[in-house]
Amino acid sequence: MDGVPDGVPRVPEQRRPDSTPTPSEPSTTPGAERPAEAAALRFSVLGPVRAWRGDEPVTTGSPQQRALLAALLLREGRTATAAELIDALWGEEPPSQALAAVRTYASRLRKVLDPGGEARRSGGTAATAVLVSESGGYAVRDLAEDALDLTVAQDLATEAEKARSAGDLCHARATLRRALALWDGETLAGVPGPYAQAQRVRLEEWRLQLVESRLDMDLEQGCHAEAVSELTALTAAHPLRERLRELLMLALYRSGRQAEALAVYADTRRLLADELGVDPRPGLSELQQRILQADPGLAEPSSPAPEPAAAPVRPAQLPATVPDFTGRSGFVRELGDILASAEGRVMAVSALAGIGGVGKTTLAVHVAHQARAAFPDGQLYVDLQGAGARAAEPETVLGSFLRALGTADSAIPDSLEERAALYRSVLAGRRVLVLLDNARDAAQVRPLLPGTDGCAALVTSRVRMLDLAGAHLIDLDVMSPDEALALFTKIVGEERVASERKAALDVVAACGFLPLAIRIAASRLAARRTWTVSVLAAKLADERRRLDELQAGDLAVKATFELGYGQLEPAQARAFRLLGLADGPDISLAAAAAVLDLPVEDTEDLLESLVDTSLLESAAPGRYRFHDLVRLYARACAERDELPPSERGSALSRLLDFYLASAAGVYAIERPGDRLVDHLEPTSYPGLRFDNRHAAQDWLYAEAICLLACVRQAAGRSETLPRAIDMLWAAHDLSESGANSKEYEATAQALVGAARSHGLGRAEARALMTLVNVHHVSGRFERAEEEAERAILLAQESDDLLPVCWARNARGIIALYQNRHADGEEHLSRAIEHFRALGDRPGVAAALCNLSRIHLATGRTQSAVALAQEGIDIYDAMGNSLRGANARYALGLALTQSGELRSAADRLQEALEVFRDSRQRLWEGMSLFRLAEVDLAARRAARAAANAEMALTVLRGIGGEWRRGNVLTVLGRALSGIGQTGRAQVCWQEAAGIYEELGSPEAAEVRALLSPVQAA
Repeated sequence: MDGVPDGVPRVPEQRRPDSTPTPSEPSTTPGAERPAEAAALRFSVLGPVRAWRGDEPVTTGSPQQRALLAALLLREGRTATAAELIDALWGEEPPSQALAAVRTYASRLRKVLDPGGEARRSGGTAATAVLVSESGGYAVRDLAEDALDLTVAQDLATEAEKARSAGDLCHARATLRRALALWDGETLAGVPGPYAQAQRVRLEEWRLQLVESRLDMDLEQGCHAEAVSELTALTAAHPLRERLRELLMLALYRSGRQAEALAVYADTRRLLADELGVDPRPGLSELQQRILQADPGLAEPSSPAPEPAAAPVRPAQLPATVPDFTGRSGFVRELGDILASAEGRVMAVSALAGIGGVGKTTLAVHVAHQARAAFPDGQLYVDLQGAGARAAEPETVLGSFLRALGTADSAIPDSLEERAALYRSVLAGRRVLVLLDNARDAAQVRPLLPGTDGCAALVTSRVRMLDLAGAHLIDLDVMSPDEALALFTKIVGEERVASERKAALDVVAACGFLPLAIRIAASRLAARRTWTVSVLAAKLADERRRLDELQAGDLAVKATFELGYGQLEPAQARAFRLLGLADGPDISLAAAAAVLDLPVEDTEDLLESLVDTSLLESAAPGRYRFHDLVRLYARACAERDELPPSERGSALSRLLDFYLASAAGVYAIERPGDRLVDHLEPTSYPGLRFDNRHAAQDWLYAEAICLLACVRQAAGRSETLPRAIDMLWAAHDLSESGANSKEYEATAQALVGAARSHGLGRAEARALMTLVNVHHVSGRFERAEEEAERAILLAQESDDLLPVCWARNARGIIALYQNRHADGEEHLSRAIEHFRALGDRPGVAAALCNLSRIHLATGRTQSAVALAQEGIDIYDAMGNSLRGANARYALGLALTQSGELRSAADRLQEALEVFRDSRQRLWEGMSLFRLAEVDLAARRAARAAANAEMALTVLRGIGGEWRRGNVLTVLGRALSGIGQTGRAQVCWQEAAGIYEELGSPEAAEVRALLSPVQAA
């Protein structure tokens, strides 16, 4: 293969027999040094014929002159005779002065392509011209290898084909994208003549084959949902191209849209019969049968990998093995044999059970490192936090694993089932070892098992997983006295132990022969050269009830932690106790500084010293975490007499203040001029300052889990509950993110209940507003209306006008959705009055834009445009780009209905770019949906279908079923417009089912669309 798809010759035209140049003296010296002008020239034929010298465009003249240049460029330096050029430019009926015209065009091109050549030749200096004359013809010579975009595209296509043949789909896809990006519209656009037309057809066919090859690889790597949009548009533009139809069927099927996939086949069969009188080719018919039979072989894509990877992503996530690993030789051999069996036809699963601190993780990591060579495609690791109050959710872990394996965030589905299926597909054909540490139970583990031949899983847990089918179970007990002493000796040193062997045995016995306790005790001794082993043994013996605690269950773990904790300096101990109070999987350095009420530099020193003691882990630069059992121990220490309740409460209050102040900073930088930040509960501890909007967004989404955990924790105390509610309100972007929507909703529900139980009406009103937003985003409009109505009553009773404003605004837009236009107008008019009373101009703008939509729905198009424009003017004056995007969205709707479709598309496109940049998935998807409506109105059905498909992809897992029904309805109209009526019917049937289940009036409209089809 030379990089061009099967059946397509290399693009430059082959020479005719009579076009072989006759040797003669060229007009310039071939071997002379090329002038700088020639070296800097670049040409494009994959679009309009253009030329540049460096970055400066070169004038290529009239259409016929460009046709001459194109004909010469496409010969790659070979000579074209005058007769060939005349035939290329004019065909069988050239003008009488055609030869003179060709010479004139060539002379003009030579002057613009090599402007200094004539002067150099007049001065006696030899130079190589770009356009040379020889044998009565012309040629373009001495160009750089990458001077012509077509040559670059050919080289990239060849490179992509080689990469694909080598199995490197990641590199092949990226390279093909680079090749296809070289096209800038129609090939040889505006160039006249039969030669240009023939080349145009041939190059367009080649481009389509490259597109099909790239889409085929997209589907191989699991990007089926994203491919549907592009394939929908391509099948509309090339309705008789069966390969595109085949790819579309496969993409739809893998997206869970089997009925639509079959409808594509029916549409194709009908079209081919009507247009050509033929049946679909066998490959298409075979695919239809496989879909009907739900062939498992159709659902085996891999995941998308990162673009610039030279090889498949090979994660290496195993924690470092301890250099002084001791004993457990029988278990090491047993587990090693089990993992070795993965080289056969089965997936190996081994589950290690035992009490905390017994060395399950150490043994599993050691064995995993020894077996790395048997798993060349990588090793995955996760701490499932099964012993804590909030064990890791399998869907969260799967998201992390998929990203580690190279899957793009946009390709990771929302549900646990879909993520587990994609995870198994990604691992298919690969040899990967998965270490699942500290599991809660078998239910948590099952979705995380690879499920494919050649892979293996090691699981550690405090419980025996008798219900984990097919697992090899190992019960790990404490070390034998000899093993325990050997471990202690390795850490402390042979010389120090040899002289005090009995004392050393006393130490390991006091540790209950638990490896973690032994390691902590020995490490302390090793770090203190003035201590003897006897000193350490005496200290352990003096601890109250320590020996008793070391002998039973989790108390043994607590006792081992006590050894390390007892060696801490006062400042370290305080930090250990206070940090253990905070919920969340980890904590940032800045948040830890708030908990400790210390400068960041001092906090970092303390935390790093705790890392050295193994009582704290460094999760990542600037982030720290406790092992879940260590956290429990730290809290037990904090709740003892050592730390009074007032100090514990102050620490958590500072953390809450830090998160609230930081979240308010994010809100303010994203929404300049918005008054919400002025009405939040005051804070006494400062938050972070952000230099730009992107840094603020990065912080909010990175801290989302910890922030929500802090909110839930603060909900338990009446004195911190109002601040917790305000923090959730300020961070309401998380409710629309998709990734954090479920956690946000659960937190909002908890806060409403807490405020109600404490009898805090003002706080409950604000908590209800967070819930109103959640229900609105999810399409649960009746519940949103109920909560907003109660929020207004409570807020009015407590004289808190801000929730009243936003609740009125929410009720107005909900009434619009429910076709209660008079109610909506009343709510929005009152919201505008309230916002003005507060001096909240952005709030006024928001209500004006929503009122614009009421006017639009009631036929007042002109005033709808004016209201939306007024909202834009307010936002733009305040520099509020995010809210300005919402206003442009509203204006786009009004302009669409008024028939100003170009302006409508411009406004919606502006909004889309801001929403996408701001990670506002809901509004990104809705903007795409509205653009599809504009396209339909402009009779651009193919583009409408593509935008609607992209909207469906973006809105996966967010926006609610009602919005999905709206998008499906528009998609059906677009598909009908491009002749895919069967697929359109499937979309309308699904939409009708959604509307009927919700009791929405749109059901009748969609049923009306279906009735002509059903009648036929």
